[in-house]
Amino acid sequence: MSFLDYVFSATFFQSAGITLALTVVSMVLGIVGGLLLGLVKTSSVAPARWLANGYIWLFRGTPVLLQLIFVFNVLPGWGLRFSPFTCAVIALSMNEAAYMAEIIRAGLLSVDRGQRTAAHMLGLSERQILRWVVLPQAARVILPPTGNQFIGMLKTSALASVVAVQDLLLSAQRIAAANFDYVNTLVAAAIHYLVLTTLFTLAVNAVERRLDVTRRASARRKGPLTPPVMPATTGGN
Repeated sequence: MSFLDYVFSATFFQSAGITLALTVVSMVLGIVGGLLLGLVKTSSVAPARWLANGYIWLFRGTPVLLQLIFVFNVLPGWGLRFSPFTCAVIALSMNEAAYMAEIIRAGLLSVDRGQRTAAHMLGLSERQILRWVVLPQAARVILPPTGNQFIGMLKTSALASVVAVQDLLLSAQRIAAANFDYVNTLVAAAIHYLVLTTLFTLAVNAVERRLDVTRRASARRKGPLTPPVMPATTGGN
């Protein structure tokens, strides 16, 4: 097989879809978990903060590969059996939640306390303040590092091959082992990874531009100006 045959093979496209699904699902669940942990870390309840800090310490302090193997090999002994894909999602999302918690906490703390005070004076509840005041402003701080985490997750998902998830890396390894054509096979897999990474980057940049209030305000100021209409004058004798 030629190099282009590998790039456009159905096997690589199917495994790329699995890699994309694994990345998106794990990242979305990681963001949800990170949001919950971030909110707990900024709460005034000390025991809850200790639990959140313990979770973050555990999952940031141990390798993702160890967590994958633990979920895949240990949980079945406790009566919890999942498919390889589900095991990978559980491990990757739980790990990602620990990192997203710190990113989200930093975004929440970046919002000036005066904003909360003003919202309280307007009679908004805590839930309304979080939804309409804090999160929209924090999103501009949270989004750039979250985009980097998406790209990191795409590459980290390659570790799922150790638990038999048929992702890009495992497909490339199996094809290369069968054909002994490691160079063309691995380069073809790298191209698929680069395409997915580029798509993620473009999507994140588009969302950043949409959330950039200063850019939109600047564009409005630079828009075409309508000349003022001069009042009509009447001539007199």
